[in-house]
This record gives sequence, structure tokens and C-alpha cells, in this order.
Amino acid sequence: MIEIKSGATSASVALQGAEIMAWTVGGRPLLWEARPEVWAETAPLLFPVVGWTRNGEVRVERKSYPLALHGFARHRAFALDAHEDDRAVFVLSSDDQTRALYPFDFRFAIAYCVGDGSLSSEITVTNTGERPMPYACGLHPGFRWPFASGGPDDYRLCFAKAENPEVPRIAPGGLIARQTRHLPLEGSVLPLAAALFDNDALCFLDAASRSVRFEAADGASIAIESEDFPHFGVWCRPGNGYLCIEQWTGFSDPEDFAGDLFAKPSMRVLPPGGTARHAAHYRYKAAPDRGPYSLAAGQKPDR
Repeated sequence: MIEIKSGATSASVALQGAEIMAWTVGGRPLLWEARPEVWAETAPLLFPVVGWTRNGEVRVERKSYPLALHGFARHRAFALDAHEDDRAVFVLSSDDQTRALYPFDFRFAIAYCVGDGSLSSEITVTNTGERPMPYACGLHPGFRWPFASGGPDDYRLCFAKAENPEVPRIAPGGLIARQTRHLPLEGSVLPLAAALFDNDALCFLDAASRSVRFEAADGASIAIESEDFPHFGVWCRPGNGYLCIEQWTGFSDPEDFAGDLFAKPSMRVLPPGGTARHAAHYRYKAAPDRGPYSLAAGQKPDR
């Protein structure tokens, strides 16, 4: 386990999957602690696909490869590339095992940095091969729910902009359906309740917002700001004390898609030698000295 620290903020990262296992601010733990009987991960990295693939495989140039849910990065040991007091960088490079699942050469790096109440995750993807490389990547942090005062139903998500309340239904096999479901969004505010997740994840594809705030009734919050992640996923197994607020460049196969990985909606394609950067920044703020918010759309917390 690799530790990084800045003042009262600290984080722990495992070499396996370069998965961040703990983020603590002022002694308050903010990330879910994995329980194998519920969900055995805390904040897995998603690469080189995000979400589910049809029949657990992808197709490249008429050949099938067994590349399943969220890819393989979370199952591989990373190398520690750099380590300072408040920052650590981890790297995964292609090898014979990865090529059997995904026939491309790459370098996937993740840098974590902590500051005063903050945590940043920065992904750098490089095509080290001699042909174009399709990929998707994502961050999948599971936050404690609740992480401050109140019960789970006292929490809400506050997007930076009004979002479309119609989100895709999840088809069998985890695929993206053509049909949608209606969320109880009040402009940019989504009141949270376990029942929202009875039918799997909420997928905000091509979201209007680049940031969202996970807020408790007393105003304590975790703000999430993304860079070059156009999609948000929100998911949990209801009633187990966590909520995943995920940042994605891609998403699951649409239910009517059975084509080549290059043709899959939302995949990025890097030219030989090309590099792409994707980042997310998380900041915890303690409850201000004021009364609880009202769930009415646009209403400000009482002072």
C-alpha cells in the first residue's frame, strides 16, 4: 500500500489495480471500505473499455477477444513510477497477457495527488504501438453514503447545470437500451434514494455538467470536477452504505451494437505515439454553520 499525505488529508493506494483504497480528510474517511459479500472494490480503474461488452467480448478486425466488464486494468499489478509525500504515479504497460485480451500496445498511467481536503486523479493513455488504438477509460470511486450527518435519503446530487431527466434503461447483460427512464431531477438537483438504483446504474451520457456535488443535509459535500470525461455514472447496490459517482469517456455496448471496437459509440482512437489525458478532482467540505437545506429545486440552505 502506497501512502500519500498533505496536512490533514491522506490517501492509500494499492499496487494491485492502482486502486485508491482510502481518502481521509481531518480523520473523516470518505471512501467505501470494500466488502466482498457486497462489492469487493473501492475505486477501480476502468480501461481499455468502460461498462459491459456483448457476451463479454469485443471484436477487432473480425477477431473476437475476451474483454469483459470495465476491461482488465483493475485486475493487473501496476508499477510504482514516482512517489512523493503528496503524490504517487502508477503505470501499466501492455504485455502478452493484455494483448490476448486487447490487441494493442499502450502505456496507462494514473497519478494521484492530495491537497488540503482534496484528491486528484489524472489518467494518461499513450499508444505505444504502430497502428491506431481504440480505448475508453474511467474512474469508479465508491463514496460512503452517508459520509456525514443524516440518513441516505437526506442526500442529493447537485449538478453544475440542468441535466436531462431521461436516462437510458439498462438492458439484459448490462447493455444500454434504447428505452429511457425518468428521474426525479429538479433542474440540476437529484434527491437521492436507494430505490433509484433498483434497476442498476444511472447513466448521464454526454452530460451537460462537468462537475457535480454530493451533498449531505447539513451542507457537508464532496465536489467532483472532471476533465475530458463526458459521461457520469451513478451506481450502488442499494442499502449497503456506498454510492459510486463515476467519470467515463465511454460506456457499455448499446443493445443493438455488435460491431468492431473501432465502431463502438464513445470509443476514442489514439494515433500511433498519441497521448490523451483525463482527470478528476474531488474536494471535501465540512458542514457550514447553518441549517439544513431544503430539497426544493433551487432553494438555498437556511442560515
